[in-house]
Amino acid sequence: MSSIDVSDANSVRVICGPTGAGKSALAIELAEQYDAIILSADSRQIYRGFDVGTAKPTGRDQSRVPHRGIDVADPGERYSAAKWADEARSWMAEARAAGRPVVVVGGTGFYLRALTEPLFEALPIDADRRAALESLMQSLSTDELRRWCRELDSRRSHLGRTQLVRSVETALLVGQRLSDLHRTRARAPEVQARYLVVDPGPELSARIERRFDAMMADGWADEVKTLSQRVDASAPAWKSSGYSAMRDMVVGRMTSEAARERVIIETRQYAKRQRTWFRHQLEESLTTRIDPVDARAGRVARDWWEGKGRSE
Repeated sequence: MSSIDVSDANSVRVICGPTGAGKSALAIELAEQYDAIILSADSRQIYRGFDVGTAKPTGRDQSRVPHRGIDVADPGERYSAAKWADEARSWMAEARAAGRPVVVVGGTGFYLRALTEPLFEALPIDADRRAALESLMQSLSTDELRRWCRELDSRRSHLGRTQLVRSVETALLVGQRLSDLHRTRARAPEVQARYLVVDPGPELSARIERRFDAMMADGWADEVKTLSQRVDASAPAWKSSGYSAMRDMVVGRMTSEAARERVIIETRQYAKRQRTWFRHQLEESLTTRIDPVDARAGRVARDWWEGKGRSE
C-alpha cells in the first residue's frame, strides 16, 4: 500500500462514507483513543440551528471530543467548498500547534476534494444575474437540472443538485465549463489524505429508516417549526436533505407518513450518489474500506489510524 506520513503538516486522516453509515460514532471512538480533534466535512452541519436533521454531533459528543467545522455559518450564508478548505487548513494548523492529531470526518465529497485536490481560481459572476438564474433553477427538478448540465458541462452531469446548479450557472454566466476551469486554472493541492471509507452495505437502507425515526423522536419537527419562524425560506441551509419535506409537513402541506417516505427516499438517493463518488474519486492505494458492523471493524480502524495496513 502506498502511504503518507500523517504526522506531516500537509497530511491528514479522513473518515468518510455515505450518510447514515456510522462514520461519526467510529470517529469519536478513535478520536477519544488517540486524543484527536474532529474536523467536520459536512456541508449541512456548518449551519447554525440546523441540528437534528443534519445529525449534528450532540453536546455530549462534542464534550467527549473537540469538533471544528460545525456551526460556522448563518443559515442565509453562501458557504463554498473553497472557503471550508481554507478554514480547515487553519483548524488543522491550530490542532497541530496544540500537539493533537486531526481526523476529518464527513460525507461531502466536494469539501474533501477542495482540501486535497487542486483548486481553481474562480472567475467573478455578476450577483444580480446569478440571483435571477438561481430563482429560475429553483423551479426545476434535479432531473431537469441534470439535463441542462448534460448539454452545458456533461462531465459534471452525474453530480448532486448543488454541483449541478454551480455547473449550469458557471457555463451560462461565465461562458466556460466548470470542468474546464478546474483543469486550466488549477492551483496545487496543499493537503494529502489517507481515507477510511465506512459503509455497511445493504444494511444502510434500514439504518436510514431508523435514523429518520430517531430524528423525529429527538424533536426534528419542532426544530423545523422554530427555524421556519426566523430563517428566510430562500436560505441555503434549507437545501439540507429532508428539510423541504419537513417544512411541508409542519405547515400541513404533507402528512407525516408522506414526509417520512419522501425524506427516506431522498436520503437513500443522496447516499447512492455519495457511494458513487467515494468508489470512483478516491485513490485506492490510500483507501481502506470497512463495514462498521463487522466484528473486525474496530481492529481494522485502529490499524488504519496507526498506518499498519489496508483492508478491502
